[in-house]
Amino acid sequence: MTHSRRNFIRTASLSTLVGVAGFESVFAGTKDAKMKHSGKGLKLSFLPHDLALKHTFTIANSSRKTTPDMLTRIEFDGLVGYGEASMPPYLGESVDSATKFLSALDLGQFKDLFQMDDILAYVDSVMPGNCAAKASVDIALHDLVGKIMGQPWYKIWGFDPADTPNTSFTIGIDTPEVVRQKVAEATPYKILKVKLGMATDKEMIETIRSSTNVPLCVDVNQGWTDKNKALEMIHWLKEKGVVFVEQPMPKTAIDDMAWLTENSPLPTIGDESVQRLPDVIKAKGVYSGINIKLMKCTGMREAHQMLTLARSLDMKVMIGCMTETSCAISAAAQLSPKTDWADLDGNLLISNDPYSGVQVIDGKISLIDKPGLGISNLTPVF
Repeated sequence: MTHSRRNFIRTASLSTLVGVAGFESVFAGTKDAKMKHSGKGLKLSFLPHDLALKHTFTIANSSRKTTPDMLTRIEFDGLVGYGEASMPPYLGESVDSATKFLSALDLGQFKDLFQMDDILAYVDSVMPGNCAAKASVDIALHDLVGKIMGQPWYKIWGFDPADTPNTSFTIGIDTPEVVRQKVAEATPYKILKVKLGMATDKEMIETIRSSTNVPLCVDVNQGWTDKNKALEMIHWLKEKGVVFVEQPMPKTAIDDMAWLTENSPLPTIGDESVQRLPDVIKAKGVYSGINIKLMKCTGMREAHQMLTLARSLDMKVMIGCMTETSCAISAAAQLSPKTDWADLDGNLLISNDPYSGVQVIDGKISLIDKPGLGISNLTPVF
């Protein structure tokens, strides 16, 4: 595999500019918003916003009740695009690190926002890491360009909105009583994503199966360490109606993971082990497919590249998320018509979403025929 394959796709060429009305900003009148701009170029602003989870979120190695988030916007010639950086602890990012990174950017040097590759290559070069913070700029830029073109990104990319998959709804590790409550809340969904990786794995599945027969997928978050026990568990899970297993073993256990994939009766999906574009090629032969998340890969531009590369390697593709607002969820949803599975429920897990956007209708992702990401502001929470 040559390095050129990693850069084989670029953002679709953009043509006629179509003026559209700007959206009301959640930043209006906000004293805490930080501004970074110069001249008549792009103007970047950002504002911290802790996401409040409806339920304590527990996975194999951690629990939390909130997720740090940074809302962003980019303004150009009176129009505004919105983005965000969701920063769960395992990403290693924080409000402080995002503030430092975003403050270091000089987007004002760019006078032509259609030079998206150049702008985002610059953003990626400013500091190493900071993938979620970089995604917040990428998402806002895509929203802005889409608004100027007067088209949603799924149309710019040439995707059919009728091809969107059902989205899973996540059931975190919890007591049987709370798990049953979560399952009851997830009644509209056609597939559930179950967090595993602890001694209670079979109890979790049995509890859910006592309430519903919908298909399940499981996310182990690297929680299994013995490949033979993992394979035995996967055979049991298949009997319980599970359709795929996400990140069953530690990302460093490459040989064991490749063996497990070769012998598994279910597809295996790499998540923590697949962050950015170069990781896609490394995942071939180790996993059946990959989970693309905007916060891992710096945003929509690289996510699109990862999707195309994975398809060229005949790999399965899942589009996932962190706990996020409807802004980032709607951004990820633009890619969903070309994926096998979607796990885009992050906005449904929080109680303080300042945006509205993509909808889930009868369990299926429903894209909105509005420019950019298709989002609108709800009543400002600041």
